[in-house]
Amino acid sequence: NSFQKRINGNKIKVEHSMCGAIAANEKYGLSALTFIIMYCIAGHHSGIPNGGSYKCDTDDMSTLGGRLKRTFEDYSIYKNELNIPEINIEKFLNFLKSDCDKLEQLIDKFAFFTRYCFSCLVDADSINTAEFCNGVKHKSLNSDFEGCLKKLNILINSFVCTTKLQKARSQLQKQVFENINSNADIFIMNMPTGSGKTLCSMKFALEKAINEKKKRIIYIIPYNSIIDQTADVFKDAFRELANILRHQSTFSIEDNYEDEEYKIILSSATENWNADIIITTAVQFFESVYSNKRSRLRKLHNMAESILIFDEVHTMPVQYLQPCLESVAFITKYLNSKAVFLTATMPNFEELINKYVMGSVKIKNLITDYSLFPVFQKCTYRNIYYVTKEELIKRAKKYSSSLIIVNKRRAVRELYNICKGKKYHLSTYMTSIDRSRVIKEIKEEILKLEREFGNGEVPDDRKITVISTSLIEAGVDIDFEVVFRERSGLDHILQAGGRCNREGKREKADVFIFDFEEEKTNPKKDIGAEIMGELFNLYDDISSEECIKEYFKRFYFFENKKIDKNSMYQYESHIDALPFKDYADSFNLIESQNISVVNVCDSESAAMVEEIKEKGVGDIRRLQNYTFSVYNYELETLIKQHVVDNYGTGIWCLTNSDYYDNEIGVIFEAKDYFID
Repeated sequence: NSFQKRINGNKIKVEHSMCGAIAANEKYGLSALTFIIMYCIAGHHSGIPNGGSYKCDTDDMSTLGGRLKRTFEDYSIYKNELNIPEINIEKFLNFLKSDCDKLEQLIDKFAFFTRYCFSCLVDADSINTAEFCNGVKHKSLNSDFEGCLKKLNILINSFVCTTKLQKARSQLQKQVFENINSNADIFIMNMPTGSGKTLCSMKFALEKAINEKKKRIIYIIPYNSIIDQTADVFKDAFRELANILRHQSTFSIEDNYEDEEYKIILSSATENWNADIIITTAVQFFESVYSNKRSRLRKLHNMAESILIFDEVHTMPVQYLQPCLESVAFITKYLNSKAVFLTATMPNFEELINKYVMGSVKIKNLITDYSLFPVFQKCTYRNIYYVTKEELIKRAKKYSSSLIIVNKRRAVRELYNICKGKKYHLSTYMTSIDRSRVIKEIKEEILKLEREFGNGEVPDDRKITVISTSLIEAGVDIDFEVVFRERSGLDHILQAGGRCNREGKREKADVFIFDFEEEKTNPKKDIGAEIMGELFNLYDDISSEECIKEYFKRFYFFENKKIDKNSMYQYESHIDALPFKDYADSFNLIESQNISVVNVCDSESAAMVEEIKEKGVGDIRRLQNYTFSVYNYELETLIKQHVVDNYGTGIWCLTNSDYYDNEIGVIFEAKDYFID
């Protein structure tokens, strides 16, 4: 037949996947389990299809309903070679219906297990094909959990506990460690900034993994900048005992490792997360869970038997909160994993999970005594209301090191132009390489000030002012004397406060919250900022646990309509018609209108851009560090000035170096040149 001819080298197109789906239907008859099998087999090459409608769709459509109507050559010979096993369909249906009081719960559970079964199928298919075609045995990326735990215990026990803060840190961590053997699906680890959350959570995960024989630890982080810092902490702690897999958009295996064999193992492990310790982003994690593609869903089944640590868990986007929480509940309840929710600004996740997640989920708070939290408060939050940009700069210049964080990149640029003296600019108008360079310079300059002047008076010409967007709030370990933060949500304000008096070297430090004078007549559009306008009048200390709880209570109340609008059950109420492909295409945790543009700044980036021009392809992952971001209308401005080109690839590149400044990033009009 045609498929045999294709196997023998004849270059003809033959659809075989639907034959397997039809055979399953013939064998088992229509049921929920049969539809799972049909979705998986039909999509094992191109991805789980939309269900569509068997009644209305035609055979030229790519839906499951349309493809089931197609006619195929006789393939019944498979019956002479394969013995399809019997399945207890009723037992599976009873399992599927358990925990489901409503139809929408059944829809979400069915969709999850369809993706899970698809993950098992396509990963096995990929591994088997690679081994057959290439003769290479699939290797996992192993780590010594017990050895890592011993090293971590030595490190934690080596910390000196003499100051009040150090003793408080040790006592908080003790609460966590005393609960390691407790039973729950999701553990809540609410710990203030500076209390050692990173090492504490890893020790908890290692002990839990060893005691309960879990296969892997997956550390999920919202921002790439925090991943770099966290990965360095674990590498320094574990050394040769841990082979850590990093899976993020800005990390290139090719650029970070030299051993060719090891690079192959890492690349292979990245495809399906066949590693003992994984550090990845929340975007990578959740968009993999809700994908329909084999390349992404291969990871899902390897989230089973794992310890999942969600750092800065409060950053889960509200418009995807229900599916995110539900996926964690499914993975812990049904795939025998455990989850740890970790942050210094903890919403009431117990209430949110009970409200938006089906069935019973066991939740355990690891910290129950909050009396030590005030010890970690190293600054006072003060609302100074409305100021002009000139007044703001004048206030900042009174301090040896000041950080100003604003909500918009344009405001960063305007303040930077007003500011005199030693100043630094940080925003995504700059490439990652330039941002990293500037952050390094800032750290070095602040250390110089500390060495030369201590807490004494600093000359005006040595005082530094850093003006940044929120990108500096997380994962950037810098200690400023004062922070000014434009009014935003409480989580952003407290994150900004984490850059002020970070080491507690000063008895008193201030974080000033402000609004720009020119926006007095313009109502705030951001819900978080609006809420904070009210809470400043109700709480003397906005960093208190009471204020944090009240903030998130109000925030989720106002955003209630967004929380479950992207749930699978909102799309379709029939399991045979679920839009797996459409749902996956629309599931984007980062709703950004930003477009990345490559800036050539060294020989390596020049070579990669040259490859784009010549071959029409580029390595997006390796280019990430050389990109800045702009809005659509800003890209249009650059296009009209003929200073960008995508060479027909969709990868935009800056073609005129006059439109980029190493200190402030992209500029939207050419520099002026004066000829004498």
